[in-house]
Amino acid sequence: MQSHSQISAPEWTILKLLKWSTSYFQSHNIDSPRAAAEILLAHALKLKRIDLYLRYDQPLCSNELAVFKSLIQRRLTKEPVAYIVGVKEFYSMDIAVTNDVLIPRPETEHLVEAAIALLPDNSGSDLNFEKKRVLELGTGSGATVLALASQRPEHIYFASDRSIKAVETAKRNAIHHNLDSKIYFFACDWFAPLKNHIRSFQPLSHSATRPLDHSITRPFDMIISNPPYIQTLAISRLQPEIYKHEPLMAFDGGEDGLCCLRHIIGNAHDYLKPGGGLLLEIGYDQKNEVRKIIDLSGNYEQVFFIKDYSGNYRVVQMMKKGGIK
Repeated sequence: MQSHSQISAPEWTILKLLKWSTSYFQSHNIDSPRAAAEILLAHALKLKRIDLYLRYDQPLCSNELAVFKSLIQRRLTKEPVAYIVGVKEFYSMDIAVTNDVLIPRPETEHLVEAAIALLPDNSGSDLNFEKKRVLELGTGSGATVLALASQRPEHIYFASDRSIKAVETAKRNAIHHNLDSKIYFFACDWFAPLKNHIRSFQPLSHSATRPLDHSITRPFDMIISNPPYIQTLAISRLQPEIYKHEPLMAFDGGEDGLCCLRHIIGNAHDYLKPGGGLLLEIGYDQKNEVRKIIDLSGNYEQVFFIKDYSGNYRVVQMMKKGGIK
């Protein structure tokens, strides 16, 4: 097999290069080698993946080969493909990502679907329709709240993260998808600023002329979060793509992996309306422990867990006590 240093023009067509790079990635134990080869080559050529096969016999020039070789070298260091190309698809949306934010995972789409099922649809433009107020904690790239706003645009959305850089990334994604008018972004650590009222926040407003909606001081109809839930000591055993490149604070859940989940469950009821929903993504093996935390809090009812496509419980949904029966 040739080494990547032996790639040279003009012998390399798109199809030949795809076959070679797939084999090369396989020999270096790179996950999903064919997909990685396609995504990186399409990025190097500024094409869509499908276009690679429509133009399979197109030869590459020396500059294009040099760009592709540099991308291969980055992937060999275990840098995630999403960070290399700067984008990850989530809920049929292209989400820009940097190493300041967690890369959106397919499992989180189950969290989105659970939230959508609880948010009423006003596609019929009912004049008496009541807009729901939704808060996402730890928004990261904004993938989850953007998916919600795209599917249920009638409601009012708020999204926070303790990383200012993450919030800036989320805001850029909202602007890209023309959803920035639907979401208020701000930087904070979980619920801390809500105790002193939202007026103390420094929101990342969408423009200098757009005022902050002070109604955020009122309780929410829904709080949603994909918090960190990996045990600290388990982080070093994760794939190097994760522990070497993704932001540690986005997945470190403390000694038992339940620190953030425990904090959110223990405090969210203070900021929810009676009957308001709390939806959380959890680790695949955390159902029993999370159920104990919920029961111990005594503030929720109608608790149930949702499985992912692999049969693991990945989402927990609960309602604050006191809602209409």
